[in-house]
Amino acid sequence: MADFFNVEKFPGKRGMRKSPKAMLEMALMGDGVPAEEVYDLMSTDEGLDRAFAKLDTIKDHVVWWEAGAQPPQLLADGEVSMTIVWNGRIFNAIAAEGQPFGLVWDGQIWDLDLFVIPKGSPNKDLAMEFIKFSTGTKPLADQASWIPYGPLRASSLPLIGTFHEDDSINMIDHMPTTEKALTNALQNDFEFWADNADELNERFNAWLIN
Repeated sequence: MADFFNVEKFPGKRGMRKSPKAMLEMALMGDGVPAEEVYDLMSTDEGLDRAFAKLDTIKDHVVWWEAGAQPPQLLADGEVSMTIVWNGRIFNAIAAEGQPFGLVWDGQIWDLDLFVIPKGSPNKDLAMEFIKFSTGTKPLADQASWIPYGPLRASSLPLIGTFHEDDSINMIDHMPTTEKALTNALQNDFEFWADNADELNERFNAWLIN
């Protein structure tokens, strides 16, 4: 992540999502803050000032994107030399379009997908059976043959095979949840953004036009 913010050593435009969420966290990690310390620092004025100051260092080099399809296209068109990207989108560009792209996992931010059963559901028992099945070791590994969204179960990783459309692509090489990929990874803090999104969106939008 430090390399992403080093435009002297690695020249070229940078693609970044036009949002403070994840960009502020990555700015701090790019400034040398370990992933596990990021949200503690962002809970302080000093930490937020540091994040925005780091963004300042590459502001003139940024191409902002808002839709997930844009980063791979920016790379393909040569408009940026590096970009923040959703890993499923970049995998599609690699697997379906043959683009010579790669991922650097250092400083990645990952989210959880969740199952919810509404209170009072008449089909609660069936829903519980579905959740039990779909979060099992083998089904999670099977899902990973379609798109590289990492299974949370460590027991699923050894069972991950090849891409369902191309046996030459080993999906484990594209997973965000391998030990190597998680070396300096940060789980998105839902509560932090629920409490601070409005304020930080306002500050970020003001920063963009200054």
